[in-house]
Order: sequence, then C-alpha cells, then structure tokens
Amino acid sequence: MRDLRLDQLDSFRQVIALGSFSAAAERLGLSQPAVSLQIRELERRLGVTLIERVGRRAQPTAAGSELLDHAGRIEAAVAAAQEAMARHATGAMGRVRIGTGATACIFLLPPLLRELRQHHPTLEITVSTGNSADIVKAIEDNQIDIGLVSLPAAGRSLQVTPLLDDAFVVIAPPGMELPPRLTPEALARLPVLLFEPGGITRRIADEWFARAGVTLKPVMSLGSVEAIKRLVGAGLGCAILPSMAVRDESEGLIVRPLSPRVHRTLGLVLRKDKPLHRGLRETLKALRALHARLSLHS
Repeated sequence: MRDLRLDQLDSFRQVIALGSFSAAAERLGLSQPAVSLQIRELERRLGVTLIERVGRRAQPTAAGSELLDHAGRIEAAVAAAQEAMARHATGAMGRVRIGTGATACIFLLPPLLRELRQHHPTLEITVSTGNSADIVKAIEDNQIDIGLVSLPAAGRSLQVTPLLDDAFVVIAPPGMELPPRLTPEALARLPVLLFEPGGITRRIADEWFARAGVTLKPVMSLGSVEAIKRLVGAGLGCAILPSMAVRDESEGLIVRPLSPRVHRTLGLVLRKDKPLHRGLRETLKALRALHARLSLHS
C-alpha cells in the first residue's frame, strides 16, 4: 500500500462516476488505454477486481464500492493538506464551497457573506445553487464543502444539522380581498401563481393541497421568486412562497400565513470526515448563528 498512487485512485473514481473508461479518459485528458492500464495496475496492487461491466456501463464490484468510500476520504485529506500548506505560504484562510437553493442564496446568504468577507478578507468563498438532492450528492463527492438545503437529507457519510424553520406564506397584491383563513379550499378559488414543478418549494405546496384533497391549477408557474413577486405586485394573482423570500418585503404586498401551517426545515450538511480548516470553521459558525439572528427579527 506504500506505492498506492493518487492518479490511479482518481482514474478509478472517474470511471465509476462516468460509467465508462472512454468518458473518464476524456475528462482526465488521457488516452483510454492509459486509463485502463492505471485501473489494471491498481487492481494488481490491491489484489482484487474493482470494476465490472453491467451491460455497457462500468460499475464497481463489492471491493470497488468499498474502495470508493476510502478514495473520497483520501482525496479530501489530500485537498485539506494542500489547502493547509497554501495558507502557510500565502497567509490565506482557504477556500469554502457552499451549495444552497436559489431562494436561500438570494435572501439569506448575502449579509452573512458580506460579514465573512469583512472579517476575513483572505477567505475565498464560492456559492453554487441547485436542488437539494444534487447538492447533497456534490457534498458526498467532495465537490462542495457545506450545504444549506431543505431537509430531510441522508447519507451514511454525512453530518446533518437542522438550522431553521421557514414557514410558507401567501403573498397578494394590495387591495386583493382574501378570505379570513387561507386554506387549500379557499386558495383554490383564487388565481394562484406557483413555482414551476421539479423543486422542493413546488412539491411542498402541491402536497399541502393534496392533503386537503384539493387539486389546484395555477394560473402560472415560474422558476424565479423575483418574477413571482413582480407578477403578484402587478395584480395577476396571489402566490405561495417561503417566508424568507418576503421577510424584508417593502413593495406593499399583502403577506399572510397559510392555514394549516406548512413549513420547510433548512439544515447544514457536510461530510463527517471533512477536515475543518479555519475558514471552514468560521463559515460554519456564521451559518449556525443564523438561527439566533432570524429569531430575533421574526
């Protein structure tokens, strides 16, 4: 095991991730025979078969699946060592990669990121947006360091910490007459705008209506919270949004709670074996302080 090579482990991970030797070779900038040779040498060193073909797709054997877990931790440890040495060389605090949904990115993270940059100007932060399932997968693959996602999120390699509840609300244009209680039955009689299907916000809204036996046909479905707010403000109807999207609303829209209440829980997700360099510790500390901060302003 002393001569276990990182490039062979990387090629092995790429073959499994992409399902073929040719795709892995293209991503790595190598020839397919070179990648095949690396895998054969790795299998020879370990004395096991790591990859088998199922149909036209390369998949890990039982031994390969176990090595895949170790390879992820090895890559994380090597990356942490490189970041640590870079910080010693440059005085920087390192890089933190955050993954979250578009709504949290727009309405929750900006003040937090501003404060982090003010207090830690050498901290490099990148933010990726996407759906929760893709972000969790990226964390498991060590492509993202921290996820701020809608729960539940599960994985044997993951540490999941609930952070805050985000209730859903109805927003309506000024002057629109709303019933005293905004139940699924009551909203079904109004023109309603919703997020487009496929995201967790739309799924939560659809499930809320379904539990009451109500089938809602929205007048419009959009992928942008800002577009929904603008169209509501223009009088096209009301909409269901997470409350964080209207927490600091200043456009004169009516904001009312749903009945019965429905909410999502946002949580922090990271790998259990993630090395916590100083920049990552400071970012986690700032994210965990969100709960207390938002409670004070709610």
